[in-house]
Amino acid sequence: QVQVVESGGGLVQPGGSLRLSCAASGFTFSSYAMSWYRQAPGKERELVAVISAAGGSTNYADSVKGRFTISRDNAKNTVYLQMNSMKSEDTDVYYCNGRNLRYDYWGQGTQVTVSS
Repeated sequence: QVQVVESGGGLVQPGGSLRLSCAASGFTFSSYAMSWYRQAPGKERELVAVISAAGGSTNYADSVKGRFTISRDNAKNTVYLQMNSMKSEDTDVYYCNGRNLRYDYWGQGTQVTVSS
């Protein structure tokens, strides 16, 4: 049974930091590119960051470059999103995604709110 579970969301002040975690099971984690997306009510889901299966390649949305870092630990089947210098516009539900050529798995999302 495939499970993708995000954690670490919450309330943070502008300029603060938060680290999201995504624990995966039920598929060969090390063979999947992993991504973080975010979505606000009434808006399309936006790609935030992606990391290759082996972790050697990353890519980021322009809006988070230099502030967010995606990483993974294939021994723990976990992907992370370190978010620094956070802004109010980072407020969204953040989703974890695992994808290969054939399958596409999503978590349920975790709420991140940036507010003073």
